[in-house]
Amino acid sequence: MKNLSVQNILFTDFKLNGFYSLGEWRPFLFIPFFLMFLLSITANSILLYLIIGQKSLHSPMYVLIGLMAVVDLILPIFFVPNMLVSFLFNWGGISLVGCLIQIMFCIFYVGAFQSTLPLWMALDRYFAICKPLYYHKYMAIPSFLKFVVVPLIRNGFLNISMVSMAGKLTFCVTNVIDHCFCEHMALVQLACGDISINNLVGLLTALLIPTFDFILVTGSYVVIFVSVFKSGMGQMKAINTCITHIIVMTSGLSFALIAFMSYRIRNNFSTNSRVFVSTVYLLFPS
Repeated sequence: MKNLSVQNILFTDFKLNGFYSLGEWRPFLFIPFFLMFLLSITANSILLYLIIGQKSLHSPMYVLIGLMAVVDLILPIFFVPNMLVSFLFNWGGISLVGCLIQIMFCIFYVGAFQSTLPLWMALDRYFAICKPLYYHKYMAIPSFLKFVVVPLIRNGFLNISMVSMAGKLTFCVTNVIDHCFCEHMALVQLACGDISINNLVGLLTALLIPTFDFILVTGSYVVIFVSVFKSGMGQMKAINTCITHIIVMTSGLSFALIAFMSYRIRNNFSTNSRVFVSTVYLLFPS
């Protein structure tokens, strides 16, 4: 009877409780995360101001950099302030609907553009360096939109599918999420019944968006470097325009895959380590 009564409790409100095991030291996390948040907001705001204010920077490449700054500006706003309040006042309440909205729009859909935008940047660099005679033809807005539509549809379809499937679950295990934001698997693992389909869809989303984009970006930059070396152009030109994208995507993707796989394979990851890695892959690129 006791077990039956517990299973009949269906939770629709949750508490985010990341780094709870730190106890009295948990409030001190406010300082490093606030400084990272402040740096992200300040740096990306300055970058946007410069791109908007300088007419010489109104080219496709700098427009894409500006869009990346927008993504890196708004993504931390969606989850860092709540996280900081939770550190200071131990408040982390969120409804199921709020959690699903945060996952879909504030985390995964917006965060997906941290890999999709570098893919468009790589396309811009490819035509600028390898096919300069065709640059204006393919990078003009009407032509470039053809390259934009497919990733937009892909990102939207995968993320909406993943979140809608999570919304159909019933949650009876507990209403405490061991995380600082509504990470997909942190929420799904609290559900009653089989979650294998949710697990698979979440993994496919990680593979078909950031991993697939990373492979395409890496491949395009290999072609760019080969073209530069063969043509005898200055090697620093290619390095300066491409290496930053590779570093950011490599670091972000590495942390993201570690976080995703830590829920799916047997490992010795502590809850604090998993939460830290998940937070870093969203905040570090910004």
